[in-house]
Amino acid sequence: MLAGVLATGLLSSSALTAREYRYSDAHLHYVDFFQESEGMEALLQAMDDAGVDHAMLSGVPVAKQWHENEPKRPRYYAGDDGGAYWFSATDVLVAKALDSLPPDQRRRFHPFLSGFNPNDKNADAHIRRMLELYPGVWQGLGEVFTRHDDLTALIHGEPPRANSEAMHRVYMLAAEYDLPVLVHSNITSQRERNPLYLAEIEEPLRNHPRVRFIWAHAGTSMEIHRHQTRLDFLLPTLRRLLTAYPNLYIDLSWTVREPYLLNQEGEPDPDWVQLVEDFPERFMLGSDVVGQFGSVEKYMTGFDPFLDALPENVARAVARDNFLAVLPDPASPTEAVSEDQGTSNGGLAQ
Repeated sequence: MLAGVLATGLLSSSALTAREYRYSDAHLHYVDFFQESEGMEALLQAMDDAGVDHAMLSGVPVAKQWHENEPKRPRYYAGDDGGAYWFSATDVLVAKALDSLPPDQRRRFHPFLSGFNPNDKNADAHIRRMLELYPGVWQGLGEVFTRHDDLTALIHGEPPRANSEAMHRVYMLAAEYDLPVLVHSNITSQRERNPLYLAEIEEPLRNHPRVRFIWAHAGTSMEIHRHQTRLDFLLPTLRRLLTAYPNLYIDLSWTVREPYLLNQEGEPDPDWVQLVEDFPERFMLGSDVVGQFGSVEKYMTGFDPFLDALPENVARAVARDNFLAVLPDPASPTEAVSEDQGTSNGGLAQ
């Protein structure tokens, strides 16, 4: 009898001390590849259900074409052979959605401007116009689509690179306005078992030290995993880059959770736990949902077993605060900064 009482007490104590997290979703698309969305009401409800206090909010920089030769409207960019094209109006849709919110709800969102062609050397001029048209709105750039699996081949025009001359101009502007840049740049192809495209992200890191780069999915993707399961070179490469470049931040969105952060049994990988502990301010979480928001809770709480393996202060920083810390000063999010200013915002958003 006494043993049963003690066991019950221990279980109750464990339940009382279980961690509960509040999140910042550092990677969320308001629209899908057809520029459609469930809307702000659905998004706010999904955030409240998931314990998400803040969210990065972006459009999708390309639109999927329903090609004349395709008999059925595709449901995703990979649904058929129809192409995709750069779609700058995606940012107008984001700005319009934000404008519909009362100020207390609007403060939960941190919009990133994404509707530009990273192969076009006019892109920086377009971004500057958008910053002027919507003063005080944009808090970052991205998700910039460069190397992106099969989507790269579907987009009209040449394959974009994170180290192109056009993107160099974009990074110069990002430094001028103190804007972080979320870049999707696959570290390799679906077949090559080496960091084939690593130079495309490392070159900007080296050449633009004032720009805070958020590397989407740590350079991985679901399509790479589908073909290669797990990249053995990924963790040592990340450790080297994080050591060499203090302007690098890692977006641990859902495609990184398995097979890297958690093994097949759902247990935390100790090497990844150590990596995050060694760079506690450089990792953040994202759902990467596109236009539909019912899975936000599943994706965000799915990181909890990994967070629980970290020291509590580190876990809470990764779950919520690291994303907020990478944003520009909330008092003047889109004002240009002088050359002698640093890139730190001097504190977290509230």
